[in-house]
Amino acid sequence: MSEAQDASAYFRQHPEVPASAVGVTAQPRQSAGADREAIARQWPDPLAGEAFHGLAGDAVRAIEPHTEASPVSLLIQTLLCFGNVIGRTAYYVAEASKHYTNIFAVLVGVTSAGRKGSSWAQVLRVFRIVDHEWAQTRISSGLSSGEGLIWAVRNPITKQEAIKDNDGRITGEYQEVEIDPGISDKRLLVLETEFASPLRMMARDGNTLSVVIRQAWDTGDLSTMTKNSPARATGAHVSIVGHVTRDELRRELSTTDMGNGFANRDLWVCTTRSKELPEGGTLGDTEISPLAERLRDAVAFARTVCEMKRDSAIKGMWEKTYHELTADTPGLLGAVTSRAVPQTMRLACLYALLDKSAVVREKHLLAAVALWEYCLASARFIFGDTLGDSTADTIMQSLRDAPDGLDRTALSALFGRHKSGAEISRALSVLREHGLATVSLASQDVNGRPREIWFAVGNNAKKAK
Repeated sequence: MSEAQDASAYFRQHPEVPASAVGVTAQPRQSAGADREAIARQWPDPLAGEAFHGLAGDAVRAIEPHTEASPVSLLIQTLLCFGNVIGRTAYYVAEASKHYTNIFAVLVGVTSAGRKGSSWAQVLRVFRIVDHEWAQTRISSGLSSGEGLIWAVRNPITKQEAIKDNDGRITGEYQEVEIDPGISDKRLLVLETEFASPLRMMARDGNTLSVVIRQAWDTGDLSTMTKNSPARATGAHVSIVGHVTRDELRRELSTTDMGNGFANRDLWVCTTRSKELPEGGTLGDTEISPLAERLRDAVAFARTVCEMKRDSAIKGMWEKTYHELTADTPGLLGAVTSRAVPQTMRLACLYALLDKSAVVREKHLLAAVALWEYCLASARFIFGDTLGDSTADTIMQSLRDAPDGLDRTALSALFGRHKSGAEISRALSVLREHGLATVSLASQDVNGRPREIWFAVGNNAKKAK
């Protein structure tokens, strides 16, 4: 089963979409069609068929013909909902840390017409049958502060009260009194269809949302050091799904949150409209009910599972996968995808539990890797391969546009000669350390010194040929 129409098809069907909608600047005398095709070439390849394994894949195949939403958006939200409905039961251990089945995913479209909302509505329709109470009471939105998120899954709140005798006099002894019963169901799925809004909140001074979201992914034990906030939560099982356009995301997500671990706890998923259905979908209860019943059975099984293990038969496969997942990736792309191993294992556990297995087998790992690779390609499309260093990034882009390389004079001219030689040298060292740029020595300059010519690594290789 292939993913939805790729970006090339999307732009052919929607010539009204400007290139600026995805943050690409048009070149002089370049047609809008050429712009769209350039964007299409950067779009992730279709999601591999292995990702549609088992019950999650069956859910997508049942829903997909009746919606304009892309299969990948249906798939990731099916896994996310399933992982939250389970609750804090099944987990796997990595270096003494328990990883449960809650995941965070952000669906990113080229425009607001990517049918992200349609995909959520279709998935939620199924899970309303699977667990109606969860769908009614444990889905929320409106992230604005860490304290607000904690409150939604808070422990009982108590305080010390003086004990009084029958005459109302204080005896000098104290007792603990519950002033708030807290939330007994620690499952919470946060839906943010305007994901740019919480990103703006996180950018405000003193806002604790980013910190608490990271705690929710890591341990489920949430707290802040805010003096007037007595609420805390333990064992919270929080999942987050966000919908946003690439333009909004790149505008609102700060470099700080890209690098501090907030962004690498998210699965970034590019999504577009898969087809046009002018008359709407026709998915009926006869298709949904059997699917919901199978999901309900998988949920019941998953709630009996504690620690999960990998099948010993896939030891060699896992070692190879681990090596590939932990390979160094420079720049912001590396920062936002640096949790590749735990993200992949959480996905693999979800595929296994949907198969009613407490053991992660080859097919589950293959499915998880396929989905992670799509998320990695999505992150590359969204964030590019910038380093988050403005001087180095400017030089890198210019080197890529200069197949014959640039010397120090040309590099200084990029900044109107407002950057010092030391700053340019520092940036060049960064590019060289990350394997993005190389230098060759040409004929001597006017002062008799060797003239440095800098190349983007790919350009230098082509020139050498």
